[in-house]
Amino acid sequence: MERRSSIYVSLPTASVKSVMTTPTRIELCSTQEVAPGEAKRVEVPGLELAVFNVDGQFYVTDDACTHGPGLLHEGYIDGDVVECNFHNGCFNIRTGEVAAPPCMIPVKTYRTIVENGKVFIET
Repeated sequence: MERRSSIYVSLPTASVKSVMTTPTRIELCSTQEVAPGEAKRVEVPGLELAVFNVDGQFYVTDDACTHGPGLLHEGYIDGDVVECNFHNGCFNIRTGEVAAPPCMIPVKTYRTIVENGKVFIET
């Protein structure tokens, strides 16, 4: 029986440079366009969003429900929860987390900035 030996060579690990990118700020609407307890649909290139005003604080999520064809800006808003108008699943507006079935997948949220009476997101 022939015996073979293995030689392992340790190669230097290539350094990985971290890439710092500046977030892109996108203006969505005026704060005056979304009354407290209400939502507004905003379309920007590549995104269909729901802008929510929860007690004077603004939050932005994808407008499409993750469970079906419902649109969250058309849903019933109770505090910081929105109930989809299609299957009645609920999401926390602040975090995007599912608050009630049949939804199982959280809705995407966006970092929201309010400045000079305008609502922006950073992507």
